[in-house]
Amino acid sequence: MDLTEEQIERYSRNIILTEVGGKGQKKLAEAKVFLIGAGGLGSPIGYYLAAAGVGKLGLIDSDHVELNNLQRQIAHKSEDVGRPKVESAKDTFEALNPEVEIVAYNERLSSENMMDLIKDYDMVVDGSDNFPTRYLANDASVLSNKPLFTGAVLRFDGQAMTVIPRKTPCYRCLFEQPPPPGFVPSCEQAGIMGVLPGLIGLVQATEVIKYILGVGTLLTGSLLVVNALDMSFRKVKVPRNEKCPVCGENPTVTELIDYEEFCGVRRPNERRSASSGS
Repeated sequence: MDLTEEQIERYSRNIILTEVGGKGQKKLAEAKVFLIGAGGLGSPIGYYLAAAGVGKLGLIDSDHVELNNLQRQIAHKSEDVGRPKVESAKDTFEALNPEVEIVAYNERLSSENMMDLIKDYDMVVDGSDNFPTRYLANDASVLSNKPLFTGAVLRFDGQAMTVIPRKTPCYRCLFEQPPPPGFVPSCEQAGIMGVLPGLIGLVQATEVIKYILGVGTLLTGSLLVVNALDMSFRKVKVPRNEKCPVCGENPTVTELIDYEEFCGVRRPNERRSASSGS
């Protein structure tokens, strides 16, 4: 594809970078990204991927906009309260860049629909706020051999990591099992500094763009840990775990499982699904 005059003007600050140029901008336009969550992390991730000119952005979330979301979820406005988050975010991203194809999935992500949803995308970005979805995203990424860009936030702390299946450690190499139920409070219980999801979400978006362009050094084999109170950034090395249940030498997880039961957040006889809200 050749860039139009309007595209050259829109992306001119990208194109003049020697690491990007016209060829790099075309790579962005051809990329297909599946984004989990349209909340605190998903808002800045989607916003900047749309601004960068990513060609197709799949967006899944089953939640509706609430007033308390607006302190951090920049894809939504006061008048969007009550609307499905994916519809509000879709309008925001399309208003920013109508060239990007936004596909909104107003549904819950689960082990039953995950593989079918991501099959037409090149990579997965996890902007969820819960352990079942985090493990679901990791396992689906590894099993489908699609790169994963994951992040998490709580109170004043955040973290981010990039996974290239079969080549780098995955999320389960670092956290093979989820913490016991109730051990880690939710943002609703513990609170969250409003700007923190923006900070971590932009790290994730940056990683996606670098991966598409094939430039720089990715957060593979390391976990970026951020504390906003003292503004500290540190990388923790994450080794590949040969005994990892999903990407190790003899994996025991060869298909998606019941992640809410795995994380201990519901009884075995309850409906099988994992929330994608954030």
